[in-house]
Amino acid sequence: MPAVAIIGAQWGDEGKGKVTDHLTAQADVVVRYQGGANAGHTVWIGTERFALHMVPTGLLRPGCLAIVGNGTVLEPERLVRELDELEARGVDLSLLRISDRAHVVLPAHRLQDRLEEEARLEARIGTTGLGIGPAYVDKAARTGLRMGDLLAADLEARLTPILERKRRQLEAAYGFQATDAPELDPAAVAARFSAAAQRLAPFVTDTAAILHQAAAEGRRILLEGAQGTLLDLDHGTYPFVTSSSSSAGGSLTGSGLGPRAITRLIGVAKAYTTRVGEGPFPTELRDATGDWLRERGQEFGTTTGRPRRCGWLDLVAVRYSVQVNGLTDLALTKLDALSGLERLRVCTAYRVDSGLLDRPPARSDLMERAEPVYEEHPGWTEDLSKCRSFDQLPPAAQAYVQRIEAVAGCPVSLLSLGPERSQTVVRSTDLWQG
Repeated sequence: MPAVAIIGAQWGDEGKGKVTDHLTAQADVVVRYQGGANAGHTVWIGTERFALHMVPTGLLRPGCLAIVGNGTVLEPERLVRELDELEARGVDLSLLRISDRAHVVLPAHRLQDRLEEEARLEARIGTTGLGIGPAYVDKAARTGLRMGDLLAADLEARLTPILERKRRQLEAAYGFQATDAPELDPAAVAARFSAAAQRLAPFVTDTAAILHQAAAEGRRILLEGAQGTLLDLDHGTYPFVTSSSSSAGGSLTGSGLGPRAITRLIGVAKAYTTRVGEGPFPTELRDATGDWLRERGQEFGTTTGRPRRCGWLDLVAVRYSVQVNGLTDLALTKLDALSGLERLRVCTAYRVDSGLLDRPPARSDLMERAEPVYEEHPGWTEDLSKCRSFDQLPPAAQAYVQRIEAVAGCPVSLLSLGPERSQTVVRSTDLWQG
C-alpha cells in the first residue's frame, strides 16, 4: 500500500504545491487532508499559473483521482467558484471526490472570525478571516455541519439549532446584535447554499472507502498537506497556529487511512524561512536583506496576497519537524532564490536568556525571546534555474544543502530550483519506495 505524505516543515508556504505536483506524475490518487481556503498551493504548468485553495493539486494531472478528505473544512460557495474557474481553464473535474464527512464553513464562521480577531486587539494572531478556526471549533464541539448534511432535504432544519446557538454565543461574547445578520438566518443560509449543494452533489461521497479500495489494489496515494508543522495545533508555536493537524498525524486522521499505509514522509522546507501573520520568528530579517528575499522569492500569500515575513534558514525548526513527523526525506525549495548573496546564515540553536535550546520551546514568551545562534556559509552568484542534477550546482550551493542534511538529520531527496515542473532535481531513485 504505497502512500507518500507531503508535510510542511516550517510555517507553511514552503512550496508544497510544486513538490506535490511533481510527484503527481507517478500518483494514482492525491488527497488534500486538512485545512481549508486559508491555505493555497501555487502550481505552474508552462506559463500558466494555477492557485489552488481547497482542491488537491492532483486535479491538474489527467487521470489522477483527486480527493478532498474528511479533515478539511469547506466553504461551499467559494469551492464552487474555484471549480468553475478551473473548469473554464480546461481542467477536468470528473475525477474529483469530496468527503461527506468534511465540515462546512458557514457564513456565521466568517462573522465569528472577524469578531474574535477584533476582540483580541494587540494580541491578534493574524487569521485569514475566512472562518476556518471557528469551523474547526464547532467540529470539536460536535455542533458542526458536514458536507453530507449540506445535501439533505431538511438543510434549513439542520441549520436552525446550529445558528441559534451561534447567535447566543456571539451576543454573549461580543455584544453582537444579530437582528439583521443574514449569516445567522437559517432560511437565508439554506437558500444561499442551495445552488452550491446542487453543484457539489455529484462529487460528495465516502472518500475513505475509495482510499481503502485504492490501497488494497496497491495504487499510489499521495497525501497533500497544507500549512506547516510549526503551525500545527499541538506541535506548532501555540497560540499562533492553525486549527487543524498540519503535521504527519493529520494525514491519517484527515484521510481515513491507517498508519501502515504510509511508506514515505516528505517534509518540504524553503532554503530560507518565511512566516505569514503574527507569532514568533527568531530568524526574521527586518532589513534590506529581508526585503531582498521577499522580492527575489516573490513571497506573497497565494490566498491572501499578504507579504510574507522573511529570514534566514531556521534549522532548529526544520530539525524539530523531522523529529515530530518522522520524516524520511526533505524537499528543499527556492534554493535558486539565494543566488546573489555573498554570505548565508543558518540558525542551529536558540539562545534563550542564559541557556541554549536545540528545540522550539513550548512557551510563546520564551520563543519570542529566542535569539538565533548562527553559522555562516559562503553564498554563490550562479543562476541555478537550469541545473538538472546535484553535481551541476556550484560547490557553495552543494555544501549548503549538505549542511542542512547534517543538522536536520534527514536527506534532501528533491530540490526545486524554480516554479516550473522541469526545474526540479531528484536525488532519490524512487521517492515511492519505503
